[in-house]
Amino acid sequence: MFLEQLTLKNYRNYEQGDWQFKNKVNVILGKNAQGKTNVMESIYVLAMAKSHRTTNDKDLIRWDEDYAKIEGRVGKKNGSTFLQLTLSKKGKKARLNYIEQAKLSSYVGHMNVVMFAPEDLNLVKGSPQIRRRFIDMEIGQVSPVYMHGLAQYQKVLQQRNQYLKLLQSKKQTDETFLDVLTEQLVQLAAKITLKRYEFIELLQRWAKPIHAEISRGNEQLAIHYRPSIDVLDKQQLSRIVEAYNDKFTKIKTKEIERGTTLIGPHRDDLSFTINEKDVQTFGSQGQQRTAALSLKLAEIDLIFSEIGEYPILLLDDVLSELDDFRQTHLLDAIQGKVQTFVTTTSIDGIEHRVIQDADVYEVISGQMIKR
Repeated sequence: MFLEQLTLKNYRNYEQGDWQFKNKVNVILGKNAQGKTNVMESIYVLAMAKSHRTTNDKDLIRWDEDYAKIEGRVGKKNGSTFLQLTLSKKGKKARLNYIEQAKLSSYVGHMNVVMFAPEDLNLVKGSPQIRRRFIDMEIGQVSPVYMHGLAQYQKVLQQRNQYLKLLQSKKQTDETFLDVLTEQLVQLAAKITLKRYEFIELLQRWAKPIHAEISRGNEQLAIHYRPSIDVLDKQQLSRIVEAYNDKFTKIKTKEIERGTTLIGPHRDDLSFTINEKDVQTFGSQGQQRTAALSLKLAEIDLIFSEIGEYPILLLDDVLSELDDFRQTHLLDAIQGKVQTFVTTTSIDGIEHRVIQDADVYEVISGQMIKR
């Protein structure tokens, strides 16, 4: 798939913008704070209905305006799809082929993107929250049902935490309602846990040979899912439900004392090993970056294997963060394969044919013009 057209209105520092793109590499040049990343972010938001940079949608609306609008047309094997997202202080409205969608989960997944930004280099060494977000966003692109289940989980989790606080402060003493919420949470948590196991298994299958190639055959990458319950591998849903029920029964008193939910998908993590050594603890910065790059390239192949179309790749200011060898490997991997958007302050010194053959745009103060 590829983005044929992008239209912005009142988005960040763009009052208005309308561009057509080809199914190739598109380089967006500009000095810092001119709006390069804002274009990249708008493509991501159009696909995912949320930003990778902020959790507050109001940040995306141009100063002193009431709303922001992003529109795009995506070319696919079976024709093109029109997407529209309107963000206002009242919330967001999503349209798919001009029809308003009642749920965002029915909108997300019609345009697939893989974003690789400098903060993604923290995937391996950063906080568990970064890795959970990575898992959720990527599964959500190929499984709208997962996104819907995750939203339900967050809702029940919030209710449960509120009730635990009431029990903690003795404003409530009846634990029956807590048991009802726990039962609901367990069913949702088990499905999320199982889906994450399946996703990590697929990701590992694609990432392992990519990492071996980048490391010239010297390193073997393994990805491990670390749930907050005693389930060592992907198992039947009933076994995961059982494990959650057992754990919640054991920690019930402790949860009431602390006033919060202590286990569940919101507490899970990933770990990475290279040649059976933990990368977060013992890996060099180069190894951590190679692992992050391998994950991102694996995402491209994984999405293709799931939906039969390559996603759109967004490389936001990341080329300058990679050494020549990793940079060349990345550009070799995308050549003639995926539509790619690259933001950078300069392409001087990048000799790769992919960049030399690219369409180049320049951004100055919220205006993007093709060279």
